[in-house]
Amino acid sequence: MASLGTTRACALPSTSGPDTRATRKASLHSKERRGRMAEGAAEAPAESGGGGDLGTGALERGVAPIKSRYLTTKEQFHEFLEAGGREKPSQETAGGNHCDCDLSEPEAKRIRLEDGQPGEGATEEAAEHLEQPQTQKRARGQNKARPHIKPSHYDKNRLCPSIVQESAAKCFFGDRCRFLHDVSCYLETKPADLGPRCVLFENYGRCPYGVTCRFAGAHLGPEGQNLVREEVVPAPPVRNGLDKALQQQLRKRKIHFERAEQALHQLGKGHLPSPTPSATVPEVPGAASAPGQDNCDTQQAPLAPCTGTPPSSPMQTCGPLTDEDIVRLRSCEKRQLDISGKLYLAPLTTCGNLPFRRICKRYGADVTCGEMAVCTNLLQGQTSEWALLKRHPCEDIFGVQLEGAFPDTMTKCAELLNRTIEVDFVDINVGCPIDLVYKKVLDVPLTVKIRTGVQERVNLAHRLLPKLRDWGAALVTLHGRSREQRYTKLADWQYIKQCVAAASPMPLFGNGDILSYEDANCAMQTGVTGIMIARGALLKPWLFTEIKEQRHWDISSSERLDILRDFTNYGLEHWGSDTQGVEKTRRFLLEWLSFLCRYVPVGLLERLPQRINERPPYYLGRDYLETLMASQRAADWIRISEMLLGPVPPNFVFVPKHKANAYK
Repeated sequence: MASLGTTRACALPSTSGPDTRATRKASLHSKERRGRMAEGAAEAPAESGGGGDLGTGALERGVAPIKSRYLTTKEQFHEFLEAGGREKPSQETAGGNHCDCDLSEPEAKRIRLEDGQPGEGATEEAAEHLEQPQTQKRARGQNKARPHIKPSHYDKNRLCPSIVQESAAKCFFGDRCRFLHDVSCYLETKPADLGPRCVLFENYGRCPYGVTCRFAGAHLGPEGQNLVREEVVPAPPVRNGLDKALQQQLRKRKIHFERAEQALHQLGKGHLPSPTPSATVPEVPGAASAPGQDNCDTQQAPLAPCTGTPPSSPMQTCGPLTDEDIVRLRSCEKRQLDISGKLYLAPLTTCGNLPFRRICKRYGADVTCGEMAVCTNLLQGQTSEWALLKRHPCEDIFGVQLEGAFPDTMTKCAELLNRTIEVDFVDINVGCPIDLVYKKVLDVPLTVKIRTGVQERVNLAHRLLPKLRDWGAALVTLHGRSREQRYTKLADWQYIKQCVAAASPMPLFGNGDILSYEDANCAMQTGVTGIMIARGALLKPWLFTEIKEQRHWDISSSERLDILRDFTNYGLEHWGSDTQGVEKTRRFLLEWLSFLCRYVPVGLLERLPQRINERPPYYLGRDYLETLMASQRAADWIRISEMLLGPVPPNFVFVPKHKANAYK
């Protein structure tokens, strides 16, 4: 284990100069020639690693340098897992034929240079493959062509919600109800329990899902009644939920956005709106509510149009009317956002859900942000989109990220959220009228997340940052890649360093390729205010602890399984312990496992740290569970989920979002 406080020499990658690209190309040719001559001899140390012999793991470019005694082939890897770890291949066989292992990458892709041409060491087959026109789009990014299958068993033999919520005296649907009301009939067709313990009953003394809980044996009486312990602990309230009355008004378009319409009216006259400190635009009570404050007023605020008569307004409020309710805050009086030096968990699509954010908070994340929400869907009152805004009590510094392309939807959505939810900041992707949103609509700090530009070799961020600063952005996060690059190249931290001066005095956070405390230290040396961690948190959520304690954590497989168990417990609390909630928890767990399998334990590496762009080859871990967690097959991810949530239901289908690796 590395000593605390040590920092390696930082080499900031840069993709802007032709000399650097030529140097890398020449270096790659040299490595390939040496590889053909040596035929398996040890390679010279990689540029990004330390000195000394890196072992056989460094032979392949872009592959994690794992100690030779742990390496194996694809066939032996899967034979070991199928045998349940009872038969382990000999170390000579496992370590001596490692170059023949399939790295789940086609040969042409593994040897392709950055400019897209075959290198000197490329085979004739690979060269011919590259010369042929691409008839099919290269698979990368999200797997958007995956089948979206809604489980049909959710709608079969469902118990009426009035029975589940113990309101049998009155059915919510009346004579039109199509659900079961006979509990005994429901129990006859209900699948077997998935386990003997119900996390909701153990933690809070009562399971709100009653007889429909897939762990109901822990809290059902002899006649099927839902048992309740004497000491019932109320579950921590999850804020920013969608009120039913508000949802109906949004769907019927009965919400009046006065502040947004005023700002849009000024914009339509040909000039940008400016802040009006003396304006007395009526404000809904609770617009600037602090985190942790009771939000009963915010849930009821939009039930009536925002009129100009607050004292006589029929809308329901909590507490007396004060000057803060009717006098708009000046810019200098708005809440400030100071997160300098804090660790910021990026808004992650699909995997950045509330249970995952709870895991990251437990391991040291300071700032969290919800998944990106689409403004038009929020304005339509879509339940699934509003679920992305939910906030757990442990998230002390929390924001939401919005996506939109039109001034009217962005301003209306900002005003709606300003009146209905509790957040510390609102983050947006560039493309919306920032000054319009911040100066006329929002009372909370506005942050922005951008990339270096659109095209790979045309950086635009340094020209955009001064405008964002002048428009009132409280903070900007710069991801060191362009839109075209996605994740195919290393993040350009040298360019991020140049942008720090362009953004000053506005705080600038950096983002990209942080997977160790050394990476974080190098990033902070560029002068950024703080760092945002995205994929690194998916590979190892304990990264926040490593950064704060300045050490490498050789976490065991049992400890990693405990983290997954905590995630499933959080998921059952958040999505429910009935059939639908269990399967939703399982699917989000599987999506996360598709990233976790890329982590290589510290004790197996020839050199530290692991790079985020290095693929792990096939290897046998120090125990069966560690090997199982390294599998990149969805069928093995299913095995791990069954350790935590019981067997999968019949006809279960899982297709991860980021790769075409389906399980049926």
